[in-house]
Amino acid sequence: MTEHLKSSRFAHRRMRHVRERIIESLLFLAAFSSVAITVAIVVILVRESLGFFEHVSIIDFLTDTQWTPLFDDAHYGIMPLVAGTLVTAGVALAVAIPLGTIIAIYLSEFAPHRVREVVKPVLELLDGIPTVVYGYFALLFVTPLLQYFFPELPGFNMLSAGLVMGVMIIPYVSSISEDAMRAVPMHIREGSYAMGATRFQTALRVVTPAAFSGIAAAYILGISRAIGETMIVAVAAGMQPNLTWNPMEPAATITAYIVQVSLGDLPHGSLGYQTIFVAGLTLLLMTLVFNIAGHWLRRRFREVY
Repeated sequence: MTEHLKSSRFAHRRMRHVRERIIESLLFLAAFSSVAITVAIVVILVRESLGFFEHVSIIDFLTDTQWTPLFDDAHYGIMPLVAGTLVTAGVALAVAIPLGTIIAIYLSEFAPHRVREVVKPVLELLDGIPTVVYGYFALLFVTPLLQYFFPELPGFNMLSAGLVMGVMIIPYVSSISEDAMRAVPMHIREGSYAMGATRFQTALRVVTPAAFSGIAAAYILGISRAIGETMIVAVAAGMQPNLTWNPMEPAATITAYIVQVSLGDLPHGSLGYQTIFVAGLTLLLMTLVFNIAGHWLRRRFREVY
């Protein structure tokens, strides 16, 4: 009887060990697949871009102020697309970061439980609206509204696209920032109250700095989302590359150009077709720079506090 119990326990432990190994392997495959997909994307972009740079000088690519790769008099300066991307993303972040942070502070530190349970799901519903709907909202509602105050504003402009894109990004910033603030231990707040700080001072000078790591992650996600947005800028900002830093003018972004060229009109392997991958690689590098900057900012902030 004793031998039977020992054998049963051994078999049970062995099966549990096997199950744990299977789960560990599945989790490793999930993590490895994300890394492998990222590496594959980078390899494809770099390989196709090298074929492009065999015909176009990288100096012209970075310094030429015209982007007309589909015209007879072709120019391959990426700066007009980079400028349009940065301007629309800047307008969007000017809306999303302040409003998202304020909403996060309110939901985390001031809102009653019932209000929080209603407002947060409503905010997150904005994520489910198709971006093409946001694009037509910017074109048919926000632009005419802005033209009431700025009659010279053209029908396609980066301002309306950026404003609507900022509204779309608010849930990303507010939700992640609010989760980071609520993760701050309560004894930190209590210590602030014991020192005589008000609720507002505690939220602004204690909780927000303590949660800055998560808040910075929310900002980086918002930046990446703004830079990579496609349909809003394609519908409302215009599709004509224009080197300008004025948000009240029309311009094309990198993603809008990729959409324009990806319609299948160009032969595979042609120089015009390869510009899609060069633009995609540029977008990837821009996102990488912002992520590195966010990582440095988090480390610097932790050193200070």
